[in-house]
Amino acid sequence: MKTQKVVTLSQFITEQQALYPDASGDLTSILLDIILAAKIVNRDVRKAGLVDILGAHGTTNIQGEEVKKLDVMANEEFMAALSLGGDCCAILSEENDDIVRVNNPKNAKPKYIVAMDPLDGSSNIDVNASIGTIFSIFRRRSMAWNEVTMEDCLQKGINQIAAGYIIYGSSTMLVYTTGQGVNGFTLDSSIGEFCLSHPDIKIPKDGNIFSLNEGNYGEFPEGVKDYVEYCKAKDKETNRPYSARYIGSLIADFHRNLLKGGIFIYPPTVKAPNGKLRLMYECNPMAFIMEQAGGKASTGTQRIMEVVPEQLHQRVPLFIGSENMVMHAEELLAKGQTRSM
Repeated sequence: MKTQKVVTLSQFITEQQALYPDASGDLTSILLDIILAAKIVNRDVRKAGLVDILGAHGTTNIQGEEVKKLDVMANEEFMAALSLGGDCCAILSEENDDIVRVNNPKNAKPKYIVAMDPLDGSSNIDVNASIGTIFSIFRRRSMAWNEVTMEDCLQKGINQIAAGYIIYGSSTMLVYTTGQGVNGFTLDSSIGEFCLSHPDIKIPKDGNIFSLNEGNYGEFPEGVKDYVEYCKAKDKETNRPYSARYIGSLIADFHRNLLKGGIFIYPPTVKAPNGKLRLMYECNPMAFIMEQAGGKASTGTQRIMEVVPEQLHQRVPLFIGSENMVMHAEELLAKGQTRSM
């Protein structure tokens, strides 16, 4: 019987690097540092119910949200791996108020900045729902090799050179892009390696899943309400009504919709006029992945990756998923804004 060749993540990255003769290997090292930390976090997630690492940590983060114990552990693991690796000059984390500048004797002139959400969906930790890690990599702007500045860090999403996420679910998967398509790798715990399982992921142009918290319906803009009603209306020609699927974890909802086709929406509301998701740590990396997979990511009025960041923890609305679904949501949002003027 013919056996299928197993391609590990390390092999895949090495083969990809070989396609670029001028590549220094620094980006590869950062990706491998992230993977090492992800394996450790995966181990902690798997045994979370057996030891005292579930529940609240007793503090709040910069957004005023309660910090979970696994949040703190994940942040520490990724910080340690990236700092010791010596290939990034700064780390931006949802769990840290400010830039964490990295000084490492291994590399006198590191040029990469990593932005990350160490544990997305942490409100689901205690109920054993899927959670994950989101990351994004930029090149610093200034090459004078002075201290990393805020200008180095606050870059548009179009400047990302890599982005990905690790989802800790029924299986542990890494999905990432370096601007040459999107590939998915599943962790084989028997050999401790991520193996290529989802090559060249493409999201369908149309989907039949919509994901948002309808509990906030009364606070949605009129255009978002119109789109929700469109999704729920019966129409054989367009295969409606669509299926409503919402886990409440961006990474889990995004992952399902990426593979099956659909749209995830976190719109502006009366209480949160800028939405809730963070541009640097969640929206930009997911937008890069989605666009590389053939989808679309928008604030409702603007391409996510064209938004100029003004703050490290800036929030923006998010409409992301199958291209035609996002475009239709944008159209109804624009019409709703016109009506309200």
